[in-house]
Amino acid sequence: MSGTHSVALPTAGARLIRADRGWWFLGGGGYARMKPGQVESDGTLRPSAERYLREAGLYDVRPYNSYSLTVLTSTDCNLGCGYCFQNTAQDPKGGARPPRIKHARLTHEAIDQVMEFTRERMAAAEMDRLALLLFGGEPLLNPKGCRELLTRAGELGQLTASMTSNGVLLTPLIAKELNAAGLSSVQVTFDGDRADHDTIRIRRSGGGTFDVIISNIARAIETTSLRWMLRVNVSHLNQPGMDGLLERLGEKLDPSRCGLHFARVGDVGVGYANNLMHEDGLVSDFVRWHARALELGFSVARPRAHVPCQACSFADGRYGAVVNADGVLASCWETAGKPGMEVGTVADGYLGAEETEGRWVSCHDHYQYDEEAAVRASFQDRVDAGVLDCLNAVGRLG
Repeated sequence: MSGTHSVALPTAGARLIRADRGWWFLGGGGYARMKPGQVESDGTLRPSAERYLREAGLYDVRPYNSYSLTVLTSTDCNLGCGYCFQNTAQDPKGGARPPRIKHARLTHEAIDQVMEFTRERMAAAEMDRLALLLFGGEPLLNPKGCRELLTRAGELGQLTASMTSNGVLLTPLIAKELNAAGLSSVQVTFDGDRADHDTIRIRRSGGGTFDVIISNIARAIETTSLRWMLRVNVSHLNQPGMDGLLERLGEKLDPSRCGLHFARVGDVGVGYANNLMHEDGLVSDFVRWHARALELGFSVARPRAHVPCQACSFADGRYGAVVNADGVLASCWETAGKPGMEVGTVADGYLGAEETEGRWVSCHDHYQYDEEAAVRASFQDRVDAGVLDCLNAVGRLG
């Protein structure tokens, strides 16, 4: 695979990345395949090419069309993954029970407050659509709270609802109930093929989870209209088993109902380190995995321009909010439930800028890396260029 070059473009968020043949432009208004002659030798667009892209609207930034609300229904989790950003340390006994953020569980009274807060925020933002994410901990440790939250959220406007779950508790009955209440998609994480996964995503009570997750998803596919995003965490512990995982997922699940996303596990300062480096071999692996996923019939998200997160990118919570199970507001899902990171409550609203200074952080701000930001950015550009090439080759860019 050829090297890639990323440049800062005049409009925030736009990207120009080099592929094997030519360049890809990613802007707020879409994407375009650029010919080598449309890009200068220093990796900048020629004036005529830039003018064409602007006239085509590809530089335009599309406004948000829905309010983004993330709610933790429970801060507890039934798994003991060592890398979790909600851990406060590793298990001192070397097992699968790392200490976590403080227990909180979403109640009926808290949901009342969340709904009133959200109604006011949506009105202030002049939005009548709501994008709701059920989050945790493990949200299904509070299935009643999940069902009520979904039902009540549907009263606020047109609802798009998703859930991030480890999948262990997502029985066919619960999946059907949540689907009927308005849930449309679920993200579930795998940590490599069965053997690797079962040494990483372990129940706090002991034992692996791979087979029960696969079974739950397969049965839910048969009985619901839910779509699935399968996030695959990549680390030095499971990298060799990724090819086998893809084949197993293709065999056990219906790929037409599932998307696949690969992500390198990051260090959030809880004593877990990922020794994988952002190097050429890892780039090739990521691109190969995406290509095979497409061959198997899975969907793969198209790389896009850098779009600000609706919740953490605006310090006044203008377009989105993250709410802990106790009603405390956080700037992003990574800091929800962490002491000292509160930025308000749903009862009283957001604190002032002076009070939230140092607490208002963005997604991934707490991640620690052994490599420079430029190395990591180049890695992502090269992977994204390869994925775009793959999508283009199979006619799936859309």
